[in-house]
Amino acid sequence: MSAERLQDNELDKDELLERAMDEYGQAVLYMAYSYVKDHGLAEDIAQEVFVKFYGKMDSFRGESSLKTWLMRITINQCKDYLKRWDTRKILFTNKVSEILHERGNPESKAIDGEKRSELHSKLLKLPVKYREVLFLHYYQELKVNEMAEVLKLNPSTIKTRLKTGRERLYRMYGEGRGYDG
Repeated sequence: MSAERLQDNELDKDELLERAMDEYGQAVLYMAYSYVKDHGLAEDIAQEVFVKFYGKMDSFRGESSLKTWLMRITINQCKDYLKRWDTRKILFTNKVSEILHERGNPESKAIDGEKRSELHSKLLKLPVKYREVLFLHYYQELKVNEMAEVLKLNPSTIKTRLKTGRERLYRMYGEGRGYDG
């Protein structure tokens, strides 16, 4: 959805909200989950993101893509939530363990699914500064400059965090197999 479309009077705010939710709802939900590590909380945050989007729709100037703008709102919502509820980190960890345990039924999951679950589990163990750039790059397919805009960081910082995040992920796989990566 383009900035021009948002500012076009032929669609009302409700239609724009619906279209944004259809196009970017899953991306917002995945980003929120990557921060809070709890599906229910991620859904709540995603709802808050779209409520905020609806309220601020008129202020979108089109200086970035709508997806980038929504990712920025999502990250801010997640960070605000984590600041307010930092004492619930244990709950998050326990909930992730439950989810991964429920998904770990070897009879019903293909090898590919197990690898994806392992990767997801390891990704969630990374510090947020690495997790967020890896998530934005691989899951949201944002380019370095787009990530820099979303995270309000220098592109060289993004590149460094991508490299370091990949290295840490690689080392985690090495540790899991009993040898140094």
